[in-house]
Amino acid sequence: MKPKAVVLLSGGLDSATSAAQAQVDGYEVIALSLFYGQRHDRELMAAQDIVNHLGIAEHFNLQVNLSQWGGSSLTDRAMVMPTEGLVENEIPNTYVPGRNTVFLSIALSLAEAKNAEAIYLGINAVDYSGYPDCRPEYLEAVQRLAMLSSKAGLEGHAPKLVAPLVMDTKVDIVRRAVALGVPIERTWSCYQGGDLPCGVCDSCRIRDRALIEAGYGELASAVI
Repeated sequence: MKPKAVVLLSGGLDSATSAAQAQVDGYEVIALSLFYGQRHDRELMAAQDIVNHLGIAEHFNLQVNLSQWGGSSLTDRAMVMPTEGLVENEIPNTYVPGRNTVFLSIALSLAEAKNAEAIYLGINAVDYSGYPDCRPEYLEAVQRLAMLSSKAGLEGHAPKLVAPLVMDTKVDIVRRAVALGVPIERTWSCYQGGDLPCGVCDSCRIRDRALIEAGYGELASAVI
């Protein structure tokens, strides 16, 4: 019997690649997707497509509506979504306060309940510079929390947090996704809601540039 791993699956390129990597690493994947009031909830349809493509048997969809108090252009439609590209040493307003901490707390609960040995997440510190909860130091702190805050942790088998892409460039991630057979055209990274990627938000810009640099420009701002 394979060991289990919970994978935080948004439906984007990074999380889909992380899920495929978990399978290659020998885990039976349990997918966890969350609606948090994001304007781009189209990504949850992509998450289901990825689950189907990878043959994942268990997929949990939860609602934790962080948009009730806003604080991010991803959850507050009154805020202007940045479209001019990333600014060095500036945290963009697409940062959602506490999002990854909330998500990982839920993932830790699910992992303990399912006796999962690992939690995979697709966070990336290189291309999302400035996000405080996408750094290796943050993951180390949450790993310590996992060891202290649960029965599994006290018994010495807290799930390990695995971020296989954390220090990859976006081009590296594209190449890894291709190697793992991830259907890139079925993933959704755009921050805007709608039927087609906008092509101008930070996420679209990063994704499209990486696809072009990796030699897959035909997938840039592709019709999903």
